[in-house]
Amino acid sequence: MKGLLCTLLLLETFVFVVQQQIDGGLAENEIHQQHSTEDRRQNPAQTDRRRDEASADSQQYCHLSFPDIHAALRELTATVTEQKANIRALETRLKEELNKKTDALETRLRNSEKTAEQQTVILEELNKKTDEMSNLTESQVEELRKENRDREIAFSAALMESGSGDIGPFTTEITVTYRNVFTNIGNAYNPITGIFTAPLKGAYMFSFSIYGHGSPSTPSTASIVKNGEKLVVAHAHQNQGAVNSSKGVVLILEVGDVVYVRLWSGRRIYDDQNKHNTFSGYLLFPLREQELCRM
Repeated sequence: MKGLLCTLLLLETFVFVVQQQIDGGLAENEIHQQHSTEDRRQNPAQTDRRRDEASADSQQYCHLSFPDIHAALRELTATVTEQKANIRALETRLKEELNKKTDALETRLRNSEKTAEQQTVILEELNKKTDEMSNLTESQVEELRKENRDREIAFSAALMESGSGDIGPFTTEITVTYRNVFTNIGNAYNPITGIFTAPLKGAYMFSFSIYGHGSPSTPSTASIVKNGEKLVVAHAHQNQGAVNSSKGVVLILEVGDVVYVRLWSGRRIYDDQNKHNTFSGYLLFPLREQELCRM
């Protein structure tokens, strides 16, 4: 742009100088004509001769100078016009490119803002899901802890808390009460009644042992009973000395089922500080309805 302005200033200066030369030439011709008029008055013949020579020279000068000047002016005018057109075209192209770049930047800015908003929304959703997962995880952990606490079922007890002596014989069956409790996790065993009540549906392991002595010896016989039904029997007998026996069984229990040991009528067991007679049980694992159906 600065180059074009300098070119225009130079062209205007050149035109001004040329115009001054033309005006000077015309003034000189007028002065020359005045001198010629005075000379002609003084010397008519010589003056006419000089006038003819000057006229011829002036015509030759004008013939040589004016066409060249006008052609140069026309060429300069055309060049200036072309330069102005080029400047306008350049300005138009620059404006268009500037507008395009501005539009592109505005579009990118809007897209960036939309992307930032989308990222913010996604981040908020992730935080929300994380909180939900955290709450869910805590709830699940607490539920698992509760289930584990519910699954902690085990007991073991011996016949007598202290001393020694015989139990039986009786004329009818009795439920043996194991009062010396070693373990009662879950409090499912009642040492007063001698009955275990299932708090959870599942598979349970039970075992018991009996011991007797005497001479002559009385048989020692007892059985594990589930809901009034005899399941397994432990029996021991000999004419003299000590006898013992034990049994174990895995049972599928529903909530509320009861398991206990029954001493048969006419039978006797003995216990002392050595805790020969015991009754134990524990939950192997809980069961669901579908698992019970498959079994």
